[in-house]
Amino acid sequence: MDLFFVRRPLVERYGDGLAGGTAVALLDRQVIPDGMPIVLGSDMRPVEPLSSWFRHLAYLGRVPETMRSYAYVVLRLAEYLASRQTNLLAAGEVDLLAYRRQRLDVQAVPIDPVTWDREASTVNGLFAWLTESGHRSRGPLRMPKAYGSGMSHGMQVRHLALEQYLFFRDVGLGGQCPDGEVDVAFRGGFPHRNRAGAELALMTGMRKREWSTVLLPELVRRPEGPAEFPLQACAKGGRRRKVYVPSAPLDLVDTYQLLERAEIVERAAARLARRHRELFVIDGIDDLGRLSGVLEGRRRTFAMARMPAELRRITVRECDGGLEAMAVFLGQGGLMLGPSSWDRIRRHAWERMSAFAERGPARWRTPLTTRRVEESQARADPAPGTTRRLRHGHRRPPPRQRSPPPAAGHADRSRHRPTTLRMIPRRSPRPSSLPCGKMARQRPCVIKSAITEGSCIACKEA
Repeated sequence: MDLFFVRRPLVERYGDGLAGGTAVALLDRQVIPDGMPIVLGSDMRPVEPLSSWFRHLAYLGRVPETMRSYAYVVLRLAEYLASRQTNLLAAGEVDLLAYRRQRLDVQAVPIDPVTWDREASTVNGLFAWLTESGHRSRGPLRMPKAYGSGMSHGMQVRHLALEQYLFFRDVGLGGQCPDGEVDVAFRGGFPHRNRAGAELALMTGMRKREWSTVLLPELVRRPEGPAEFPLQACAKGGRRRKVYVPSAPLDLVDTYQLLERAEIVERAAARLARRHRELFVIDGIDDLGRLSGVLEGRRRTFAMARMPAELRRITVRECDGGLEAMAVFLGQGGLMLGPSSWDRIRRHAWERMSAFAERGPARWRTPLTTRRVEESQARADPAPGTTRRLRHGHRRPPPRQRSPPPAAGHADRSRHRPTTLRMIPRRSPRPSSLPCGKMARQRPCVIKSAITEGSCIACKEA
């Protein structure tokens, strides 16, 4: 069995010879989205029921990254069952228990229980669908919930101290020595880009999928202050929210655009122009945050907040000598960096930090964390850490004042919510989490001061 993924641009280029209509028309008629997995057998025909399950997931709206991870899990299981002379429709409980033992204990590099729990969830979902769709009369497991590792995993959120974060940003990503001097042996690419990405993640609390896909128009400074833009398609669960970007990350992004991004754009402009048909070439931006241009030969208009990461990656505009990508963070090819590229950058940063800690003096080892720095740490620091520092910085709560009653038939509770908490990316921010009355009326420009000083400067000024 071989695993493939649907890519519409390749179908448009090579699939016009299909009998009964073009391949593109077939994709449109069957509503097959980009990124959907397809398993083919030795006869190059879809393997059932796996291919039908992937189509079911696509119709449920699963993102391509999720379907890709599911595909590798179930393909691995199907190949193991084939080695035991069985298949997904005939496998019993013994076969699945043997597969769990193979993954956790027998194979050359056993996986950890956390990884297995994710795989077990996928396997349970597959067999639940096989039973509901009539492919099996019943599931193979008597207790599907017990198919996991049986271990409870708490939230593994580790907060970085300010010294640790600066060591990661400037030494690991920025190519400096721990004493602040330039490291002449640094061979990493685009340190200003990497530092700007880390600062944007820290000061906004955005997830990696959110901050790494930001477009240039979204980081335009407003006349009354720093940037603020809506986020939806790239947000977790597609929940719409507004993102507030303070001045500090915007300053680093400006430096990156001046020193590094302009060079990347100039080198890649002609190359992107040759791929004109594959890209979303925009020619207008309106006041409502909508981009208009040509995609796949058609005139299209998209709201930036509702543009998925795949569309953001191919969004470009005309420039001198060719095309320029609209994404903020670009790679060598001139397009938006993908998740694997950021993982590689973070891994190289950790290796640099470890090398300095091993060969440097003792004072260089203090900021080093015992485990590899993850993107989630930069996201986790602004939310609970900043809220806690702001709360602890407030020593004496202001006297409670009776608020005027709302107008009849109207009660707007969102406007009484503290602005700082509205900007922190939480699912259900509560006003009671921050008892500082003055902070509720101010923009969260105090976040960085709260991180560095550990107190609420708004209350100090009061």
